[in-house]
Amino acid sequence: MEEDTIVAVSTPRGYGGIGIVRFSGKRSLSIARKLFKPRRRTKKIPPRKPILGDISPFQRNGDFEEGFLVYFPPPHTYTREEVVEISCHGSPLVLDELVRQGIKAGARHADPGEFTLRAYLNGRIDIIQAEAINDLIRAKTLTQAQISFQQLKGSLSGQIHSLREKLVHLISQIEACIEFPEEELGITPKQISGIMDQALTQVQNLVESYKLGRTYSEGLTLAIAGRTNVGKSTLFNSLLQEPRAIVTPHPGTTRDYLEEKIQIHDSVFSLVDMAGIEKSGHPVEKEGIQRGKKKASQADGILLLLDASASETEEDIRLINKYKQKKTLLVFNKIDLSPQMDKKKVKKSASHLSCLEVSALKGTHLEKLKDKIYQSFVPSQQKQQEVILHFRQKLLLDQILEHLKEGKRLLKQGYPEDLYVEEIRESISLMGHLTGKVKAREIINHIFSQFCIGK
Repeated sequence: MEEDTIVAVSTPRGYGGIGIVRFSGKRSLSIARKLFKPRRRTKKIPPRKPILGDISPFQRNGDFEEGFLVYFPPPHTYTREEVVEISCHGSPLVLDELVRQGIKAGARHADPGEFTLRAYLNGRIDIIQAEAINDLIRAKTLTQAQISFQQLKGSLSGQIHSLREKLVHLISQIEACIEFPEEELGITPKQISGIMDQALTQVQNLVESYKLGRTYSEGLTLAIAGRTNVGKSTLFNSLLQEPRAIVTPHPGTTRDYLEEKIQIHDSVFSLVDMAGIEKSGHPVEKEGIQRGKKKASQADGILLLLDASASETEEDIRLINKYKQKKTLLVFNKIDLSPQMDKKKVKKSASHLSCLEVSALKGTHLEKLKDKIYQSFVPSQQKQQEVILHFRQKLLLDQILEHLKEGKRLLKQGYPEDLYVEEIRESISLMGHLTGKVKAREIINHIFSQFCIGK
């Protein structure tokens, strides 16, 4: 694969002022020169300097575009291979034709993420940095982009590498003591325990940070729950600022759940509008209610909506009690109408919940509601804390944590050194999987298949 020269469009699809076609591989420049004719005759293409020229089909006359060619010699390139980029007008037809001619001239079309894969295989970046590149491209918030950029620069990789080196050094000290007891090389169980405690704290903090990382990358799911006709769909539309859900004065309008993403400050939320959670004789509505209940049970949080213009009901109180075990924000809706609900009584039964009053129809206190949602559901972040964005990373860190905990337990209970050393060794191996130092082909293929072609 690495012997091939690959080519692809590296700018987004669609019409634009500029488009870029990128080549990478040993024959990048020789292939590009079969299509690109500099306006000024030159035997050698100088590195990192844009050269103006005309673009023509391979082995045929008839220029079809002009552009700039930039040659990047290895190893100081994105892939650590010879790289050529041709910039021209951002016409999909022209860019695709340039790629087709590049293939005719000897290149191969790049697979998704293959440029970044080559950067990884050639040792320029590790897997964590590769994931950060894709995160940066797809970032939904500026905060996620900033975190991804820092991880692209190596912040998380450096932390994992430092921890790995510390544990490797620890094992070497323990094994030296075992092999040469007469030398009194001396690392005590107390010192071993202290180093393992530091490692445990570091890994635990990374695992915990995923709760925050999810709000930037995947988004937390919030279900809007409540009786029929309390204004769930109106609130859903108001938060989205578009008429996504059908709203009528008639109960039971929503018969299935709707889900859309919204951004509040630097976090993403998947907002779910559900059918009213009440008994129904209609089979379609029954199914909608069941789906809604399942979605609410899986949600990260609940916006429990009550109609403040009507008296409280047993169903309202039942729903308050039902969601006691979940993160729930109690929202009194329809405050633009004459109040009928005994809010003091309701708040007393919901003393464990944060409350807010709004009018979804008029937009009253909606910004306060957004702030309250952010405060209630987004985990706090300590300054300079590294944030995990990927479930893959979180799973591996969970396993690392378990091995370190088991090693600490064996040490504390006085088991032989080889047993707790083996647990430490397993955690080190998993760190290799985390950064890609251990190259697992199935994982690598999965990660890079999610990249866009051209990156």
